[in-house]
Amino acid sequence: MLSFFRKKTSDDLATKPPISVNQRNTSTGEVVPGPTLQQLGYRNVNDLKETIYDFLRTIRDPEKPSTLEDLHVVYEEGIFITEPGPGQAFVVRIEFNPTVPHCSLATLIGLCIRIKVQRSLNHHVKLDIYIKKGAHATEDEINKQINDKERIAAAMENPNLRQLVENCIKEED
Repeated sequence: MLSFFRKKTSDDLATKPPISVNQRNTSTGEVVPGPTLQQLGYRNVNDLKETIYDFLRTIRDPEKPSTLEDLHVVYEEGIFITEPGPGQAFVVRIEFNPTVPHCSLATLIGLCIRIKVQRSLNHHVKLDIYIKKGAHATEDEINKQINDKERIAAAMENPNLRQLVENCIKEED
C-alpha cells in the first residue's frame, strides 16, 4: 500500500529550511532531542517508509524506459528505518537489487536513489544505501562508493554525470 505522495515543490523547499534533527542547547551544552515522527508529519515509521518508497518508485532506469519499481530494483521491503538515539538522526537504510549481477550502472542507480531521497525529504536522516546481499558481483566496492560523501560530491560535480542523475530522478508530468 502506498501513502499519499508528498511532492515537494521548489517553492516549498526554498521557503522552509530543512528541519534539524538534534541541536545543542547553547547555554547548557546538552543535546536537545530532535523532532518526533509526528512532529515531522508522519503517523509512524511505516508512514515514513511508504513516503520514501513513493519517492524511489518514480526514479527512471538509466538504460531502459522503465522505472526502478517496474524493474523490481527498488521495493518497499528494502527500506529499513531505525529510530534515533539521543543526539542522532533517523537512520534510513535502502537496499536495492540490480537487474543483473554484473550491472554496470549499479553505482549510478545508487547515486540516483541517494540524491532523490536527500532532495525529497525536508528533514535530516542518515542515509545508507546498499545493494542486496549477493545480487551483484562487485557489491562491496559499489556499496563503499555510494556511501562515501566525498565520492558523491565529486560525482555530482561532473556535469555529464549530474545530467544523467537529473534525467533519472525528474518527475514525469
